[in-house]
Amino acid sequence: MRIGNLQLTNRLIAAPMAGITDRPFRTLCYAMGAGMTVSEMLSSNPEVWRTDKSRLRMVHLDELGIRAVQIAGCDPEDMAAAARINVENGAQLIDINMGCPAKKVNRKLAGSALLQYPELVGKILNAVVNAVDVPVTLKIRTGWDPDNRNCVEIAQLAERSGIQAITIHGRTRHCLFNGEAEYDSIRTVKQNVDIPVIANGDITDPHKARAVLDYTGADALMIGRAAQGRPWIFREIQHYLDTGELLPPMPLAEVERLLNEHVRELHDFYGPGKGLRIARKHVSWYLREHAPNDQFRRTFNTIEDASEQLEVLGAYFENFA
Repeated sequence: MRIGNLQLTNRLIAAPMAGITDRPFRTLCYAMGAGMTVSEMLSSNPEVWRTDKSRLRMVHLDELGIRAVQIAGCDPEDMAAAARINVENGAQLIDINMGCPAKKVNRKLAGSALLQYPELVGKILNAVVNAVDVPVTLKIRTGWDPDNRNCVEIAQLAERSGIQAITIHGRTRHCLFNGEAEYDSIRTVKQNVDIPVIANGDITDPHKARAVLDYTGADALMIGRAAQGRPWIFREIQHYLDTGELLPPMPLAEVERLLNEHVRELHDFYGPGKGLRIARKHVSWYLREHAPNDQFRRTFNTIEDASEQLEVLGAYFENFA
């Protein structure tokens, strides 16, 4: 799988997710078999570039794998400037967000709201592509609502603008994350453009991954929510694509090791105060299968000391020894 001059190690990409795909999570997904990971969405608004939040979201030269940054906004000049700054800071690929369905993003005419305005889409794509000398990709949804699916038009516009690959989430903006992803539109886009097409949405296990690749003809898969608490899903899918066989379930001792490593990295990256708060949601996701009654997770979320988080997790897993 190639995007422009970049060679991915496989066809599995960890999706950009705000508040989730920070550096610790990207590092873990890459170690667990993702061929590429994409940063959290960065605003193109220059007023926020120097905030701690934006600084922590940026990629850095010492990161493993292809350093991909996603940017969002509606002003072509601001988007071009954001792309240039991120490339100067080490980004090797710029991804443009036109898929986010969040109201606070769409109210600013960013994310999937842009799908309503193809002319503006074209201006943004041209500005960003011309601003940097690294590959630029685009992420979209199938359209604004079920009556206005225009992903083929947008994909063809993107190809003409010099976009090197396009990711399509199989829902419209109005669908949010409700219902099931539909892959007919992704298949149609693949039949109508020559650039790589990446399928996204509801890819939850190896069997689904194989089915989506076969049905859509997509060049790669992007996986988001299914990797929350299960970053090894990339390894599972790749093994199945390679061999047709399923890996055995991750041993609990290995789950414990990965979880502890992830929590420590969050404490180190953000500092103990913010790190322990961010760790709570990740721990909840990891333990969905092992703590279904929620009592442990509710108790864990009251802990206000980073080292205590690790001690409590150790005690929790001892119960399964």
